[in-house]
Amino acid sequence: MKKMSKGKKIAVSVAGALVLAAVGVYFGVSYYYSSHFFPRTVINGLNCAGLSVDQVKEKIQSQILSYTLTLTERGGQTEQLTGDQLELKYVDDKKVEALMEEQNPFAWPIYVVRQNEHEMAANISYSAETLMQLVDALACFQEENVTAPEDAKITDNGTTFEITPEVAGNTLKREETEQAIKEAIDTGKTDLNLEEEGLYVEPAVLSTDETLNNQMNQMNSLTSANITYDFVDRQFVVNRDVIKEWLVQDSEGNYTIDETKAASWVRQMAYETDTFGLAHTFKTSLGPTIELKGGGDYGWVINKDKTTAALVEAVKAGTQGTMEPVYLYSANDRSSNDIGDTYVEICISQQKMWCYKDGQLVVETPVVTGSHATGYDTPAGSVWAIDAKKTDYDFTLYTAHVMFWLPFNDQVGIHDSSWRTDYGGDIYLTSGSHGCVNTPYDAAEKIYNSVGIGDPVIVYYSLDDVVGPQPTQKNTTDTSAAS
Repeated sequence: MKKMSKGKKIAVSVAGALVLAAVGVYFGVSYYYSSHFFPRTVINGLNCAGLSVDQVKEKIQSQILSYTLTLTERGGQTEQLTGDQLELKYVDDKKVEALMEEQNPFAWPIYVVRQNEHEMAANISYSAETLMQLVDALACFQEENVTAPEDAKITDNGTTFEITPEVAGNTLKREETEQAIKEAIDTGKTDLNLEEEGLYVEPAVLSTDETLNNQMNQMNSLTSANITYDFVDRQFVVNRDVIKEWLVQDSEGNYTIDETKAASWVRQMAYETDTFGLAHTFKTSLGPTIELKGGGDYGWVINKDKTTAALVEAVKAGTQGTMEPVYLYSANDRSSNDIGDTYVEICISQQKMWCYKDGQLVVETPVVTGSHATGYDTPAGSVWAIDAKKTDYDFTLYTAHVMFWLPFNDQVGIHDSSWRTDYGGDIYLTSGSHGCVNTPYDAAEKIYNSVGIGDPVIVYYSLDDVVGPQPTQKNTTDTSAAS
């Protein structure tokens, strides 16, 4: 057997020594990594290569204290909560030890070139009271910085109704915001967008709301009418400013007209324009103007119910223009002086009667009125309307026949009187009628042919005493003869 050369022996010895050295290094490094983390080890984003368990825990605590949660608020403002403020503390839950135990120290050569990453939930603690105090101190919860949300609403710009858009505001939901911040801290989030998380109190009604837009359209439609009641020397107008005060919502939220308010408006118009049975100012044929008392049956009376119903329908239809009220009673002129230009005028003290047709005097005649001596004075001091027109008429209570009969106050009227030859003067004081106005035939005929039913008859005693003596006996349809 050949002996190994001296050189070979040296080479073998060196190689053996190197192997033993490598094995020694390997086992030595393996021993080191039995208590230290492998190279290229990252835990929760921290470089933990070569660190012991305690060193890793210190690094995690340091990371926790440097923690910052950024709150992004509506409008782009930001605020921050830091680990120092929160007094965050790492709670050792032995998870780092568990990671170390999972590490095979003999596998360290693999991790010289391969990344060794770990994520674990770091158990932290902080005071709930401290968190609440920090949240309370945030600028977004200070009253001077908070704008409440406002619903979109219908507003009046003076010309039309329009929708004022909603105001988003920046009012946060307090409890929900605190809970979201707590969850962000617990999970290690560094950014929390409060708007994206839906933490703001939002307006309940937006400008795009279909119901709101329908209501606006209803209101604009209902207030589009412009209606005038023309009373010649004064007008009553139902326009947008009036109608908008009548708008009400029904049980379904739709806008309509409050008929009670419309009726109230009509009542006021009637109060200001109705003249039936009221006092009248009258310019006499004798020259002076007198004040006739109320109590007659001549004048205008608006039918309030029917006028209201017609007005409400016209408003709903958006009517433009002039309308007439519906009347119970009507007169000749719709101005403040409703007597107009066609009327009969009687002055008791003068025993005269005038008749005007369209402003022209057609008759001026002496008459004989009710007998004062027997208490049949012709009622005076007011305005009455002609109630009927009859020709070739026989009175039933007395055997008297007239050709022209114009009653204006119950059984008191104007008629011809063939049994008389004299008129005027003082006849009425002792030998007058039973209340009627005895008139010469020709004058009675002209008056009959000039006036119509409803035309006014103005009766006054004198210029100084409009009312004068009133009857003490009831007229029973005049048949008085000269006797």
